[in-house]
Amino acid sequence: MRIWPVTAARIVAVAIALAGSLLATQAMAQTVSLAGVLGGKALLIVDGGVPKAVAVGQSHQGVKVLQAEGDRAVVELAGVKRTLRMGDVPASVAGGAPAASSGGRIVLPAGSGGHFLGQGLINGRPVTMLVDTGATSIAIGMSDADRLGLDYKNGVPIRLMTANGAASGWRVKLSSVRLGDVNVYEVDAVITPTSMPFVLLGNSFLSRFEMNRSNDQLVLVKRY
Repeated sequence: MRIWPVTAARIVAVAIALAGSLLATQAMAQTVSLAGVLGGKALLIVDGGVPKAVAVGQSHQGVKVLQAEGDRAVVELAGVKRTLRMGDVPASVAGGAPAASSGGRIVLPAGSGGHFLGQGLINGRPVTMLVDTGATSIAIGMSDADRLGLDYKNGVPIRLMTANGAASGWRVKLSSVRLGDVNVYEVDAVITPTSMPFVLLGNSFLSRFEMNRSNDQLVLVKRY
């Protein structure tokens, strides 16, 4: 069985080092997306968390549902009304900015600690991504993989080297990865048994772009 070069030990180290960054980022900017509408309730994902069914008139983590029908919901957050539609990139509120894009160009602002974070979609479902140029491929924790509905146990079994020895993981192919309004298709990813606060956006995605850092921005220009 192959030992995959993206190690769980590295993932754990990144997660620990950026735990403070996650808290700071959430304090600056809250994100919310719509996973569906069930029986008049909006299925909300706030800050990349577990989907929560919220009835009209009720609130979840500061997000109040005003209307929910079909494939859209109207919510109020930070005193502002927003219309959410299924499949849209998560809306960002209370400060901060989502990834900006134009055509095949993505601009990511630096977050707390100089790390580049962005809200995106994997197979049409919202995630928070952290750019990691040291990762061979996209790395996704098992809990996020379950939330995203990935059939990873039918992927290619691999072994990941951790601080406590070898652990089982899976190599999968993601149908689509979207950041801003730029989509990349058929992208390699590794599912790890380690929980992480972010999806690590590694070189299986980044290698398809030319990357340039300008002051506090990372600019990605799609090559193919």
